[in-house]
Amino acid sequence: MEAYFQLKKHNTTVKTEVIAGFTSFLATAYIIVVNPAILSQAGMPFSGVLTATVLVSFFSSLMMGLYARNPILVAPGMGLNAFFTFSAVLGMGISWQVALGAVFWSGIIFLLLSVFNVRTLIVRAIPRPLRYAIAAGIGLYITLIGFANAGFIVANPATIIGIAPLTPTLLTFVAGLLLMAILIARNVTGAILIGILLTTLAAYPLGRWWGTDVDPLITWKGMVSAPDFSLLFQLDLVNSLQFALFPVIFAFVFTDLFDSLSTFIGLAEAADLTDEHGEPRNIKQSLTTDALSTTLAGLVGSSPGTAFIESAVGIEAGGRTGLTAVVGGLLFLPFLFLAPLLSMIPAIATAPALVLVGAFMVRPIVKINWLKMDEAIPAFLAMVLIPFTYSISQGIIWGFLSWALLKVVTGKGSTINLTLWVIVAFCVLALVMQSM
Repeated sequence: MEAYFQLKKHNTTVKTEVIAGFTSFLATAYIIVVNPAILSQAGMPFSGVLTATVLVSFFSSLMMGLYARNPILVAPGMGLNAFFTFSAVLGMGISWQVALGAVFWSGIIFLLLSVFNVRTLIVRAIPRPLRYAIAAGIGLYITLIGFANAGFIVANPATIIGIAPLTPTLLTFVAGLLLMAILIARNVTGAILIGILLTTLAAYPLGRWWGTDVDPLITWKGMVSAPDFSLLFQLDLVNSLQFALFPVIFAFVFTDLFDSLSTFIGLAEAADLTDEHGEPRNIKQSLTTDALSTTLAGLVGSSPGTAFIESAVGIEAGGRTGLTAVVGGLLFLPFLFLAPLLSMIPAIATAPALVLVGAFMVRPIVKINWLKMDEAIPAFLAMVLIPFTYSISQGIIWGFLSWALLKVVTGKGSTINLTLWVIVAFCVLALVMQSM
């Protein structure tokens, strides 16, 4: 294990990697029930999607750990599942079988782009200030998700967003947030995992005493259920290749491409998971894993798989090698049978981890030259638009477009290489298709 994962080289231990794997899993486990809840609205059986979600998460995370040797979990992505359901199936009126076919073909395109190093060229074409900004933007995005999951930040018609009134539930979240912050500041091993478990225990009496929606108390009855393999190989490969569906495939390709690229870049910059050239470590293997995850998702009955930004929680807990992803991936497998157990960990227990990861992810912004405005402004736009638009892709699109524009008008257009111009063209195409 030491030789394969090179634990000493990465200044970590088996214990640290196992704790990090558990921590990453707890931060991402919500996808096991959330993904079926979204895709079932497209007419797919909930139990079938749940089984597909577990299969994609298990195999993809395992491959990321063993093949790419990176501490990043892979699972069906949020946003992509919403596009699958509300835009492709309900919006365009296509069947979910055809939509699964589109997912499969987008995975094949990803795979070709990865095998022929096109995606690696894209990574290398992204200017470093934008890389740092993307990392920080993802950190702010994760923090926003954490606050929203806890119900701490809510919609407000007068101010767009606002803070919710303090309730016993929110006070428990705040207590968990402060406890976790203290443990992290004191360098306690497994601080995030300990914080999640203790906050879960603190949340136990809420549903009994105050009648809130947080009730992790469950009974053994109905806890075990058999997996449902009814969605395996139900995709429609032929009809999904119709010309009218090319925009759907393009949307899957573009969104998954830049979501995964930005996740790899952001985590690499924030946690120093880079190679000797300063590029994200094992990037080709990581992107190939991501591509195969999307292809697998189409085959087993799920929306595209992608690298999960919540992996930052496990990385902050000390995960530095593929062993973290292996542990996290293995933890998905029992939930083919034990999905109801996830209800024992309420959102207010995992939300503090997501919030505090933001402090870890924004570190790279000190590397940006904020006095060089033709680079500072695009970096700033990329950083703030990721959380403000609730979309990693939108932050990246406007970061690229503003970078190219400012370089041209300041007489530095020659510094933009061909690959970056191609990326800019695809960003423009994505905006055009988005407005259609």
